[in-house]
Amino acid sequence: MSSRPLPSSFDESPDFYDESRWSKFTRRFKEEPLIPFGAALTCLALLQATRSIRAGNKAATNKWFRARIYAQGFTVAAMIAGSFYYKNERAEERAVEAVVAERKGEEKRAAWIKELEIRDREDREMAERAKKHAERRRAAMAAAAATKDLETKDKE
Repeated sequence: MSSRPLPSSFDESPDFYDESRWSKFTRRFKEEPLIPFGAALTCLALLQATRSIRAGNKAATNKWFRARIYAQGFTVAAMIAGSFYYKNERAEERAVEAVVAERKGEEKRAAWIKELEIRDREDREMAERAKKHAERRRAAMAAAAATKDLETKDKE
């Protein structure tokens, strides 16, 4: 069986789409602004180191490479500190998201069951109509056969 969900008339809901990359970036930047700041410092130090290499200034090159190492260390420290600081908040958010996802799943499942029940009822009604149509046709054919028998007996 395929891992894709069964098709439904509820698939067009915007709740099933993920957030865009930009909105995720801005959300994460607001949550932990020190990490992009450290990455920017690292890039700046690398850019300055490249410029000093082209200029041939070995002392400045070493200074900027040390600055790059410090900036990378700051970024890693910010990541670790943010992980510890936001650990409980993220666990609570995941728990809330799990409850919301479970509730949405139950609602979707209930809607899907309701849709299946409607389809089942329609199928039963269609079968009943086909059965009545077949009975009427048999009755009409029997009446036609009886009329034909009577006409044959009358001729005799």
